[in-house]
Amino acid sequence: MRTHDGLRLHVVPHGPADAPLTVVLAHCWTSDHDSWRYQVQTLRQRYGDAIRVLTYDHRGHGASEETAKDAATIENLGRDLADLIDLHAPEGDLVLAGHSLGGMTLMALAEHRPELFAERVRGVLFVATSGGSMHEVTLGPAAVAERLREQIPAMLAMRSRMLSRRKRRRVPLVEAAVARRFLFGDDMRLRDHALAVEGIINTPAASMCGFFEDIMRHDRIEGLAALAGVPVRVMVGDRDRLTPPSHATLLAEKVPGARLHVAPGAGHMLPLERDRLVSGALEELVAEALAASSEQEATTLPA
Repeated sequence: MRTHDGLRLHVVPHGPADAPLTVVLAHCWTSDHDSWRYQVQTLRQRYGDAIRVLTYDHRGHGASEETAKDAATIENLGRDLADLIDLHAPEGDLVLAGHSLGGMTLMALAEHRPELFAERVRGVLFVATSGGSMHEVTLGPAAVAERLREQIPAMLAMRSRMLSRRKRRRVPLVEAAVARRFLFGDDMRLRDHALAVEGIINTPAASMCGFFEDIMRHDRIEGLAALAGVPVRVMVGDRDRLTPPSHATLLAEKVPGARLHVAPGAGHMLPLERDRLVSGALEELVAEALAASSEQEATTLPA
């Protein structure tokens, strides 16, 4: 599909276009649609063609077209997601899930299209994300925290400019160290680590820097009022260094009825390192949405 400003987005649909419910999964910064691989597999096994699942690569990520640094914004991601829904899921109920930057994308969507949440969204899953104040997150001792937070994306962007993807894949020492130190918790499967490293390598410098700067400006906590009445789950790992549990707690407090789950020992990559937990939450939301739709149809049938 094409975005409002003409960029090509890579979209991967699963299931029939006329399914009564569509699950849309938005991935994290420096990753791609494949980070939801376990959840797609679980939902397809459980529901088959009874639902449609949409995964995609954000602008400037994965197989989507590169974006200019000044267009690498969460606001644009929200608009991209709105266009994706209009094109690939124009009718029927929706369950939305967002991991990290993907969760911020859902918040931008709520600002841009609040009517979707009032009329069609039947469930939302926020995974390891934040409503704002990301500039206050520390990644190390207070004396070096701010410098460390800013130097990591700058260093990765420099490697993206100076070295080809092939060279970085051959010797991904920096990318591998960053993924292990900052993305995962106590346990990490090698295949998941490799997927995270590949995502970093595939992210161009403009996306690395542009989205990082916009994440630092991100402040959409008050906009969560648009989710009132929508079933919401919030998940975070207690070892998450990028979007700490305090951010998830605030999200859950701002949405009436939201349920918070803190995963012991888990880091930032919950869809990978706690795949069954995240898949289970999605299954619950889908089951609730389908049940509510069936009840509504039953009450509207003629006597």
